[in-house]
Amino acid sequence: MVLAILASAWVCLPSAYVLAAPRLPTDQAEVLERLPMRPGDATARELTGLRAAVTRAAQEATTDTLPATQLAQRYFDLAVARGDPRYVGYADAVITPFAQSQAPSLLAVRGQLQQYRHEFEGALADFANALKVDPKFASGHAWRGAIFLVQANYPAAKTECDALQALGRNTLTGGCIGLVHAYGGQMEAGFAALERALDGTQNAGNRLWLLTRLGEVAAWRGQVAKAEQYYRDALALGQDDGYLLAAWSDFLLDQKRPAEVVKWLANWDASDGLLLRLALAETNLKLPSAKAHVRALGDRFAAARMRGDTTHRAEEARYELQLAGNAAAALVVAAANYRVQREPRDARALLEAAIAAGDAGAAQPVRAWLESSGFEDAHLRQLGVISAQVKPVADAKVTTPPNTKPELRP
Repeated sequence: MVLAILASAWVCLPSAYVLAAPRLPTDQAEVLERLPMRPGDATARELTGLRAAVTRAAQEATTDTLPATQLAQRYFDLAVARGDPRYVGYADAVITPFAQSQAPSLLAVRGQLQQYRHEFEGALADFANALKVDPKFASGHAWRGAIFLVQANYPAAKTECDALQALGRNTLTGGCIGLVHAYGGQMEAGFAALERALDGTQNAGNRLWLLTRLGEVAAWRGQVAKAEQYYRDALALGQDDGYLLAAWSDFLLDQKRPAEVVKWLANWDASDGLLLRLALAETNLKLPSAKAHVRALGDRFAAARMRGDTTHRAEEARYELQLAGNAAAALVVAAANYRVQREPRDARALLEAAIAAGDAGAAQPVRAWLESSGFEDAHLRQLGVISAQVKPVADAKVTTPPNTKPELRP
């Protein structure tokens, strides 16, 4: 579902797996682990059928990439929906034998997997190559627009929106241009575009994504009741979606309603992003389970640093600041994250860390973005003002967290 714009990065390994030593199997037929499926689970039956098709294609030595593409796409969708990145590894393995393929749909899956890992330039190239083969491949434009939005490159994102409009893809155009406007200082126009897109589609996946983003934009505009209604409408669709649960939980936390977060996230501790929000709510409520969840998050982030995984830096920054009480480490991670990702949530993480650490200069990139974009969230703009006025904190010397690899990006 191509409107699921970069919602896939808020998942991580369960704590039972993150510290295990890596091992490369020598037998491709070896079963490493079977992911839990409920008896009679339709998804299990679907995956069995898709895997059988891939096996048949391999046995027949066919060059047809469709079976592998379909299975890899399904794995990726499950990673997003269930917050379990092991599915991403499975998807990678499925398409690896077709590394030289220029089939647009396979290139698109590979691009999605790369953006999941925040390898944005590689993802942009894959989507561009897919469009060279098929100029009408709309999802290529949608994903490129999504990545440009994350990078705060709004003119480039607008170009992709225009391409979608030229293809007559009205729903995709509305979702794309709605966020370009919302991020770029025209929140009312963005909200209206997203609403028109919602009115124009009955597709459940598209509606879930649009309702979620409408909830976010309404919250940015200070329309609390309207935001809650959009989130609840999205939840009422009954689809698993990690992005929706994270956005909804952040909304509830901002509204001082942690008990509801615990209710919604009780069974979602496989995802780092959702476990973070659960731990924040439990800590706020002083629940006995909070300590174990905070410790599990610390283990996961330490393991991620050791293997060079930078996918979850925004969540790690919040962990360091709000749960570990380490403003200096939070600032290091938030600043590194903001060099790669520049969405509003990333900006907020850096502003809050800079304020806590007493480092006005560290927040300058966000203040520059607020000035150039005109982003209208009053709370974020207030944080920007506060961040410019903070004084250094004597005991908040900024140091790199243990096992953090040097930032290689410019």
